[in-house]
Amino acid sequence: MPKTIYKPEHAVLLTLLKKHRKAAGLTQVQCSKALGRPQSFMSDVESGTRRLDIVQLRDLCKVLGIGLQDLITEFEKSLSADDATTVQ
Repeated sequence: MPKTIYKPEHAVLLTLLKKHRKAAGLTQVQCSKALGRPQSFMSDVESGTRRLDIVQLRDLCKVLGIGLQDLITEFEKSLSADDATTVQ
């Protein structure tokens, strides 16, 4: 089984996180600072070199102003949409 960071689903999650960060009007630096992490934290997350555990993801959602459950719902819908376009 390939590592998570190499799965297409991981790219979908990263795209959603970046979209919500930008929608919140936050830079990577501001987001990292709000999480009490070094500047490189969000850069590493968005580039896919750093994985998040569920607690970190929940904290990030709070900073971005989106509920964890809402993010997961959006993630699942994005995957379904990707699956639908792949099948066609």
